Amino acid sequence: MTSKPMSPIPRACIMGHPVAQSRSPMLHGYWLAQLGITGEYVRQDVPPDGFAAFFTGFHAAGFVGGNVTAPHKQSALKAVARVDAAASQIGAVNTIWTEDGVLVGGNTDAHGFIANLDDRAPGWQVPGAHAVLLGAGGAARAAIFALRARGVTVTLVNRTLPTAEELAAHFNAQPGPLVTVAAWGDMAAALAAADLLVNTTVLGMTGKPAMEIDLASLKPGATVYDIVYVPLETDLLKQARARGHRGVDGLGMLLHQAVPGFAAWFGQMPVVTAELRALIENDILAKAAQ
Repeated sequence: MTSKPMSPIPRACIMGHPVAQSRSPMLHGYWLAQLGITGEYVRQDVPPDGFAAFFTGFHAAGFVGGNVTAPHKQSALKAVARVDAAASQIGAVNTIWTEDGVLVGGNTDAHGFIANLDDRAPGWQVPGAHAVLLGAGGAARAAIFALRARGVTVTLVNRTLPTAEELAAHFNAQPGPLVTVAAWGDMAAALAAADLLVNTTVLGMTGKPAMEIDLASLKPGATVYDIVYVPLETDLLKQARARGHRGVDGLGMLLHQAVPGFAAWFGQMPVVTAELRALIENDILAKAAQ
């Protein structure tokens, strides 16, 4: 990625609806201060009916790029001048930057997903690794892309089976390991073959319904990865750790996916550190206690 600032002070943003809960300004602000860069990263709450107009005036507002979050990831895919290979195959854009005067869309969620897993659960990828993935939305797309790039086979388990079948067909039309589908009611059999269990749904997130799942049949030694990071320890992770499985929360995915975008907008490559993770963790815990 390369960026071409449209103003003396590069500005980037997180665009979505809602975005008040986003920690992206905090983490990008940390890097700007740490690296001594004069720049700005702000929240932009953009309702769906205002996205087209916001995008049209993006450069005029002084922005060089930004992050795209729900519900705009598919809309951004169609709005940018061109997309990178990851965004094209995943079918969603989460990061945009300016290149040769036009907006380019990419997807760094896959990078963030796998970098966090490697960091928090080294050695997770055993020979012939098989993953069971809960959900079939945008986050699932990024996770499947990342896992297949590592040669991992995937079984999708989703309450709406046709949605999972459609997603599996999308990836199976591309080169790479097979993506299979299992019904939610067949969860126990799927878990018995899993070296990695991933939750890509919002179940278990603060303010969302609980994740109701029995891990009794989960393959011994399997790693459990919940991309939710509010709360930091979901009920799924508590259950997994109580059974002796390694658990990985989703905070690192947020941190690692932000690295390529920051480098494109502000011209320097930041590093995910323990200090940065602690900063965001403390903010999450402090708000949870309010």
